[in-house]
Amino acid sequence: MQRRTTLLIACALALPLLPAQADSLADRPITLVVPFPPGGPTDAMARTLAASMKDRLGQTMVVENRAGAGGNIGAEYVARAAADGQTLLFGTSGPLAINASLYRKIGYDPVKSFAPVIQVGHLPNILVVHPAVPVHNVKELLAYAKAHPGRLSYASSGNGASSHLAGVLFNASAGVQLQHIPYKGTGPALNDLLGGQVSMSFTDVLTAAPYVKAGRLRALGIATAARSQVLPDLPSIAEQGLAGYDVSVFFGIVAPAQTPPERVRQLNRAFAQVLAAPEVRQKFAAQGLEPAPASTPEQLGQFIPAQMALWSAVVRQSGAQLD
Repeated sequence: MQRRTTLLIACALALPLLPAQADSLADRPITLVVPFPPGGPTDAMARTLAASMKDRLGQTMVVENRAGAGGNIGAEYVARAAADGQTLLFGTSGPLAINASLYRKIGYDPVKSFAPVIQVGHLPNILVVHPAVPVHNVKELLAYAKAHPGRLSYASSGNGASSHLAGVLFNASAGVQLQHIPYKGTGPALNDLLGGQVSMSFTDVLTAAPYVKAGRLRALGIATAARSQVLPDLPSIAEQGLAGYDVSVFFGIVAPAQTPPERVRQLNRAFAQVLAAPEVRQKFAAQGLEPAPASTPEQLGQFIPAQMALWSAVVRQSGAQLD
């Protein structure tokens, strides 16, 4: 009798989900984890997407902020979640590319721990200087920096941030010695730049654009290969002599590894439809986001390792290492 009962339990566990069980997923909201505090650009983009998903997917999507350790806490949470497509990460360059080499130890692998869903886009960085710095383009900046080694400083939002590593790459590419001054966040860095305590910064275009247009900062170049739709007349740094210089923060959505491929494709189709909607594109453009050139899971799966390799080399050059 005991053997018969054991066999019946084993057979029941081997059966596929009944329709009622499968349908129960549709009744549960999808959680889109943002690994940063509320109120920032990543949070705003995630909420724009989440608000439009129900019409395309038939499921409500809620945004949950799990901030800390440069995005690692939220990323690890999603990596350990059930692989049913109900918990997703709205990741950025930090947790999906930079942190693997920046931190001594993280509790997930950006490639092995996730199933790529879709690349959302990227937010360009922009090189801005205080108006007192006597340069008006990248060529003049390079000449001035080489004539005055160590005099110019650049502010970042912290050691290992993209605004720090952008300067490391710039120094290495141009053969100059811009001095790095780290701050605890973009706000304090911007305040000292506006006050003239530091010479320049590689900050995101959305943050810098209002000050550039008001004449309080001078823009020298977009730090990506292509120009920005926010400041379309501003040439890229690459156009001005540093060929190949391309630094931006990318955004992508991933699910836990082992999420069924059909579920990944379903999510990809829904997100792709939302990202193509004119009202969403308009909101993202206002936030400075440049659309991604590719939208398949496979393309994001190839993009993340390439970004990891790029940033690993820059982190090594910087000497930055975080616990």
